[in-house]
Amino acid sequence: MRKRLLFILGTIAFFSCKTNVSNEVEVYSNTFDNGNLSAITNAITTKFNSTTVLGNYNNSGFQLNLDKLPEHDLVIISFDLYIHDSWDGNAPSPEGPDIWQAMIDNESFISTTFSNEDCPAGNFCTPQSYPKDYPNNNNNPKAGAFRTDLPGLCLWKNKLNGTTMYKISRTFKHSKNTLSLACSDKLTKGVNTSGACDESWSVDNISVKTVAL
Repeated sequence: MRKRLLFILGTIAFFSCKTNVSNEVEVYSNTFDNGNLSAITNAITTKFNSTTVLGNYNNSGFQLNLDKLPEHDLVIISFDLYIHDSWDGNAPSPEGPDIWQAMIDNESFISTTFSNEDCPAGNFCTPQSYPKDYPNNNNNPKAGAFRTDLPGLCLWKNKLNGTTMYKISRTFKHSKNTLSLACSDKLTKGVNTSGACDESWSVDNISVKTVAL
């Protein structure tokens, strides 16, 4: 009797898992290594850390447009975000704030700041809002980062601020058969700096999944 009960429970668990997996569909995936940029507006690519990334952007951005999505209730969006060089987080003008933002179907999805300072213990360093939205949040530089040991994108910055990588993953309600993801920034050019070589950003490994409940 015990073996029969375990078999029944195991069978139920197997089919439950199978159902959950079948309800999740990856509708878009891009590592940018194959050069496919057909669904992206204002697409530019560059080589960084031995891979191809979408970017780099400074006071600019891109938009991903998807259509013919299957019926769904939720969407999961994930990607790697690279913050290159000397972002100044919540710093006041003229150095900041340095804002990065994402919108889903023209509605705010993420609006935050990043501070890319190296901050030795005991020092005061310019805070950032991430992983919360801007303003009204002051977190340590590079808070929530996945990697902090990557080189800067500009050679003269390699040994200073470098690049910080964040793994972004968000799940939200969504049921339309189209979806747009727009990522951009509002970067403040400080005194004696050179635009994209002073601070910029790029993304990699974008994945969009739909989930039917």
